[in-house]
Amino acid sequence: MTHDPLLALARRLPPIDGFPTIDELRADLLAWRDENPDRIRHAVIGQSRLGSPIDHFTLGDGPLQVVIAGGVHPNEPIGFRTVQHLVRLLLEAPELSALDATWHIVPCADPDGARLNESWFGSADRLSYFTGFYRPAPAEQVEWSFPFDYKQAWFDHPIPETRALMALFDRVRPDVFVGLHNAEFGGVYFYLNEHDTTLARELRDLPAAFDLPLDVGEPEMDGLARLDDAVFRAPLARERYDHREALGLPPETRSGGAGTADYLERYGTTTMIAELPYWTHPDAADTTPTSRVYRDVIAEKADALEELNVLLGRILDAVRPALVIDSPFRRASEAFAPGMGEAARAERARLADPALDRPATVAEVFGNREVARTFRLRFGGILRRALAVEVEAGVAREAVRSASIELEGIFREWLAAETDTDLVPAPVSALVGVQLAAVLATVRRRHG
Repeated sequence: MTHDPLLALARRLPPIDGFPTIDELRADLLAWRDENPDRIRHAVIGQSRLGSPIDHFTLGDGPLQVVIAGGVHPNEPIGFRTVQHLVRLLLEAPELSALDATWHIVPCADPDGARLNESWFGSADRLSYFTGFYRPAPAEQVEWSFPFDYKQAWFDHPIPETRALMALFDRVRPDVFVGLHNAEFGGVYFYLNEHDTTLARELRDLPAAFDLPLDVGEPEMDGLARLDDAVFRAPLARERYDHREALGLPPETRSGGAGTADYLERYGTTTMIAELPYWTHPDAADTTPTSRVYRDVIAEKADALEELNVLLGRILDAVRPALVIDSPFRRASEAFAPGMGEAARAERARLADPALDRPATVAEVFGNREVARTFRLRFGGILRRALAVEVEAGVAREAVRSASIELEGIFREWLAAETDTDLVPAPVSALVGVQLAAVLATVRRRHG
């Protein structure tokens, strides 16, 4: 892979600090369009719920239709840098013309949500990240608000941002789609919607070329089909439904709709996701067995998630009658607090599996522990922001002020514990390089 010309292009990146704001990203792309009017075409394919444009930039005119979308989760801005460098390469690297592609680039699918995260875009500091973190309720996420109708699950009200992507998909009928996602901690992992062992192997080898670890610990969803180390087949929403049903769990009622891979199934689209961590840790790639039983590790995570569910639920129950502002933080908290309880029940349902009676690896212990730590900071932080909105607006009643003070103290204790994580900020240029290389590898594979 060291002599791969596409990999060499992806490695041709300068040092990068932080992430652009939405306005900075849009300004850069429009400036490039103005400088290259014969090579970059621009259109607005929709508006966000707050009226921001959903931009669509097109480069190339080959028969292979490739759609790249950033910001499908607004707390995942690595893709904003990937978009900038992909456009630059398409303008400057003639060897990419061999891919015979038309590139459709949506730089940010959820500008409203991304703006609620911009306070930490310039910093790799975990305190800044979690105090300024926002992730929408599932039904308000672009990635998880596509129409879905299967057995007892039904969702038919995609948000405007999702409808804009749907219209683009229906017009373009993409051969390749890449949603630019990223994770938070540990190592790199990938999703493919096809059993392509050749591409899976190529993706597996990419992180090492950028000195980043693979994440070979606990997958973010159980029951995934493994294509290679840290490469999984992306499950469709109906498959996740069937998996929960097989575990004896009820259908999820707060998880929104289907994802991009579900919608694009009708067009035979190759879908790839590269998940990159802001912070790395060598334990994520360590498969050494430990003295801990895997079942106990899963049970411990379930207990932590249930404890978080109880805490967030108690605070929400206490303040709900007094809340007056319908903020996105409040709506997210109303979804994620009970979602932690559902996640705990799903983990406990796994405990009946006899395959868990084995030593857990270092990576599995690390991954399960960090999920619990991250979720409490993520979702406790969003509820903290929901209460702060009321306080800062001067409309907080006594119950809200008291709850805000209590949660602030708990949240600060959680943040103080972060000094024990030994997580190291990953170089942004390496993260962007892996994501860009994964995009180019996927397009080349589909081109054949």
